Amino acid sequence: MTGSLQSTLEHLSGLVACDSRNPPRTIQADGPLFNYLRGNLPGFSFQVQDHGDGCISLLAVRGNTDTLFNFHVDTVPANQQWSMDPLELQVKDDRAYGLGACDIKGASAAMLSAVNRCQGPAALLFSSDEEAGNSTCIRRFLESDHGYTRAIIAEPTQAMAVCAHRGIATAGLTFRGIPGHASAARALDDSAVHRAVQWSAAALDYIRAHQQTTFENLQGLRFNIGQINGGIKPNMIAAEASLAMGLRTLPGQDGQALLEELVALSPAEHLADWAPRFLAPALPDANRGQSGLEASTALANQLGLPLGPAVDFWTEAALFGQAGLDTLVYGSGDIAQAHTADEWVALEQLATVTTTYERLISHGI
Repeated sequence: MTGSLQSTLEHLSGLVACDSRNPPRTIQADGPLFNYLRGNLPGFSFQVQDHGDGCISLLAVRGNTDTLFNFHVDTVPANQQWSMDPLELQVKDDRAYGLGACDIKGASAAMLSAVNRCQGPAALLFSSDEEAGNSTCIRRFLESDHGYTRAIIAEPTQAMAVCAHRGIATAGLTFRGIPGHASAARALDDSAVHRAVQWSAAALDYIRAHQQTTFENLQGLRFNIGQINGGIKPNMIAAEASLAMGLRTLPGQDGQALLEELVALSPAEHLADWAPRFLAPALPDANRGQSGLEASTALANQLGLPLGPAVDFWTEAALFGQAGLDTLVYGSGDIAQAHTADEWVALEQLATVTTTYERLISHGI
């Protein structure tokens, strides 16, 4: 094991031990995680922004550079299927196991190792609310006079530069029904739950009809109804039902417009209310289009990063791209291991990303 990898694993152990599960949104600016980051970034100046509700960002800067590295340091909660302590790093079979090891504390640890071993300029933005699904930290940062023109966003890309990915659009819908006794024949049409299910079937048909739309290696829309609630008991016609759904768009598609088309599949009298929840563009966003993709690809080539295919998952890189920065996604790990029980990242991936960060920092990016 090289000294670089050993250093990365030591930092990864320290980061995994810092509980940053989101939810609950209890991460604090002076808590263990941000104290660990500040304590292991010697020679850096720090700017901390606390936007409330667990949305905290730390900008760490050493020297002058126009390139920003971004890492989200919050994780999803650990599910009950973990076979080990999720907050204690375990290294075995050429893998490092721990909550966030793949998504994306492994890359954060690699950067901590790199900047401690190399003396070049670096600008690092750590944020704590990516898993919350609102991206307050990044949106506020991009509204500021930050001065950066290029951004490298850490997410699990198997140590390849990703220049394109899907957008995201989520929404909540509430259906109204006409309450009454379930023995009535009108229950078939008047139940709010039935109306929600009927809309769901129509929405699934709509998504299937759009499966031939493509962008590079990406095909069709991604769609999921994640939650349905409604009614009181089987012998009562439900007066109300609600559902939450998410849509993953292709670059160039308008998420808001697609949501409106989906909502219109319900008769107006069946729908009590609906509202978008989280809307974010794809990478590249529709305004930059091909020029944005070309800028990202040029950045990857300039930095000597291997190019990877477009990916189905969304990242905050899209927000940087929308703000006009030349942006790509690069980090250790495979998205297939993200958010799973016994989450892991391959040691080979950690070593590759650590070496890449060392090279970029040493050469002034």
